[in-house]
Amino acid sequence: MEKTKLNFREKTAEFLAKPSFIVTAITVCFLLSIFAGQLGTLLFYITVFLTLWAGKWDWKYFGLTRPDWRKTISKAFLFTIVLFLFTEFLMQPFLELYFGKIDLSQVSFIEGSLKYLVIFIILGWISGGFCEEIIYRGYVVKRLAIIFGDTNKTWLLSAVIASLAFGFAHSYQGPTGIISTAIVGFIFALIFIYNRTNLMLTVLTHGIYNTIAITLIYLGKARLITDWVQELLK
Repeated sequence: MEKTKLNFREKTAEFLAKPSFIVTAITVCFLLSIFAGQLGTLLFYITVFLTLWAGKWDWKYFGLTRPDWRKTISKAFLFTIVLFLFTEFLMQPFLELYFGKIDLSQVSFIEGSLKYLVIFIILGWISGGFCEEIIYRGYVVKRLAIIFGDTNKTWLLSAVIASLAFGFAHSYQGPTGIISTAIVGFIFALIFIYNRTNLMLTVLTHGIYNTIAITLIYLGKARLITDWVQELLK
């Protein structure tokens, strides 16, 4: 019985590692993200989970290895600060001039609620920081880059594809939300490209960024900087 299970697992791993399957799975998930929103994300979760299980939980397959924690945490905080300043002072104010305000209505209930603040910070780390980095950077970027030839150009092309899928997965935030999330996703991808064996760096950066964003929503200050910049532009 045990031998049968192992053989089935190995056959599954071999099938899931085929370039044809990976490209097809990513394409289907991408299209679902565009036309069905979170359904594409759900299929990504299932695909990555099965890949992890079949590969006997080989996290290195996704670029997740034990890092130098001190350097990684320091870099994550630095990248988060730079990313936050870029998105709040430059990207979002200008995008909203052309595509309208970002829609945060689906998370507005967090404002003033300590319970939801805690819940969504935890979700921001597990679902956002960890799972989304495994899916979009560790799986989509890395696997497509290797399939396409494992060159700097293929890594950048894969980063663009993954970032578009990442953006459409956040379609509930409206056009500005899709575009801004795609840009942020591309920045996460660039961080991963230059640290290909240290996905934990993007996991931490993403998690810290989410924590700041959720805390600002809780405080009712989510638009503080964006509105201030837009006032200056008038």
